[in-house]
Amino acid sequence: MRRALTSVGTGDGDGGGPEQDQDHASRLWHVTLSVSGKPAPLSEVRRGLEQLAHDHPFLLTSRYADDHAEIRYWEEARDLHDAAAVALRLWGEHRSSAQLPPWEIVGLEVIDRATYHLRVAEGYGPPPAHPVGVHPY
Repeated sequence: MRRALTSVGTGDGDGGGPEQDQDHASRLWHVTLSVSGKPAPLSEVRRGLEQLAHDHPFLLTSRYADDHAEIRYWEEARDLHDAAAVALRLWGEHRSSAQLPPWEIVGLEVIDRATYHLRVAEGYGPPPAHPVGVHPY
């Protein structure tokens, strides 16, 4: 179940009211979420990540080992705060339904679409070795 998030005001008197909400269109954000914990059987990690990919419509790719994983996907959100909030809830909210390992989030990167494409163009983007899907490291 997805619910709308409300942005926190910047503290400059913007108020973050309904009028402002109408002015902010959703944007695409590239999210890289890193999780880690005690080793789990690789087959269970893979199955859990495949279920997560099925449950989360924008999931692009996952890489995994027995004690850590990296998930990359696009998130549609009004701003970085909203995209990051959704990303920080992703693992915990799907832990039961996808039977994911009880790992903790150890890293998060959220960048806008323009920055993502600039990095790729400059050769600093995500490694292109793996196509969309769930792959071992």
